[in-house]
Amino acid sequence: MPLYRYNRGMIIRHLHEWQVSTITAIALQKKLASRIRQDKTLDNFRYIAGVDVSTHRLHEEGTAAVVVLSYPELELLEESKVCGKVDFPYIPGLLSFREAPLILEAFRKLSITPHLVLVDGQGIAHPRRFGIAAHLGLLLDVPTIGCAKSRLCGIYEEPGMGSGDCTDLKDGDEVIGKVLRTKSETRPVFVSIGHKINLNQATSWVLLCCKGFRLPEPTRLAHQAAGGHLRRAPTTQVV
Repeated sequence: MPLYRYNRGMIIRHLHEWQVSTITAIALQKKLASRIRQDKTLDNFRYIAGVDVSTHRLHEEGTAAVVVLSYPELELLEESKVCGKVDFPYIPGLLSFREAPLILEAFRKLSITPHLVLVDGQGIAHPRRFGIAAHLGLLLDVPTIGCAKSRLCGIYEEPGMGSGDCTDLKDGDEVIGKVLRTKSETRPVFVSIGHKINLNQATSWVLLCCKGFRLPEPTRLAHQAAGGHLRRAPTTQVV
């Protein structure tokens, strides 16, 4: 398996080609899902990355943003953005084949190596247990968490209205994520394992990364960066 070194020692795995058919993409998801680690622990870290992409379903251009924050201060240290063509069509459940190539280019431009990656999207809370957070985690080989604004699959009971209240997201008898209230009286987010972390820790880290907003700070700032609305200036900036 070829490895491409970048970002002061991080690796990016070349697991497959990106120009594939829908049938091949689904088959790849099913195959790679078995490699996701759901039993790892992450007791501490120093740098956390947030990932988001801004695209339009009918357009062929997108902007991927990766921001790196310090932890526990949650101060913005670095921003990397890549704008480019999006070749894969918009198909629910196959988001990573549309967005990951741009995201990986943004990661290549970073000078700081993140120890944890928080993705605006699904991890294993996905029909084939291989959403974009899981896909990126396997490609980057780092602990990764999916924190989505909406549900892709599964059923749940509404959590309590207080910050930190959560319930299980289930697909049949399988728990595939947590429905977490990150701010009192606001809509919950959907947390799931991406790679190399367990669900309880993933949920705890998402909550600890919130600063009074519904979205955790890494993905909140990544969302702003991808949309061109990031107001906080990082220590360094790579575009």
